Amino acid sequence: MKSKPSVKFAEQKRSGHDLWRCRRRAGVCLCLAFAFLLSGCSSFNREWRRVGQQPVPPDSIAGRWEGRWLSDVNAHNGKLRCIITVETNGICAARFRATYMKTLSFSYIVRLQVEQRDGSWRFHGEEDLGAIAGGVYSYIGSATATNFQSTYDSKYDRGIFEMRRP
Repeated sequence: MKSKPSVKFAEQKRSGHDLWRCRRRAGVCLCLAFAFLLSGCSSFNREWRRVGQQPVPPDSIAGRWEGRWLSDVNAHNGKLRCIITVETNGICAARFRATYMKTLSFSYIVRLQVEQRDGSWRFHGEEDLGAIAGGVYSYIGSATATNFQSTYDSKYDRGIFEMRRP
């Protein structure tokens, strides 16, 4: 004699289907997030190669820079690359790509107020990198035709950027 499935069994079956749908959505979201992160990396690398094919302007801070960053607070450090683009009225966009723990990377853009003086450039800027990254960061530094030095400072961290032309 067959018995009817209990309501409890039907609820378990439905909740199993809901669990599967939830896992599938999480997988799709994870794939989209991963694709988003990779696209940021590839767009920076694509721009890095494009700018590298152009001659370095001798009288400009614009172009490619590479080196390292170092935290004075916790000694964290990593590779650092930057593409600087001249905008208007002494403003430059500095697009940074920093590595952390050798495998994680983070990209962001800082608008810098740049002033040329005595064959070098002095600059300062500020950017909110979001709560997870530490909030508002301030940058002050200088560059010559071959060397770039800057300090950075935020509520939770401070340190240095040291770069050269590649």
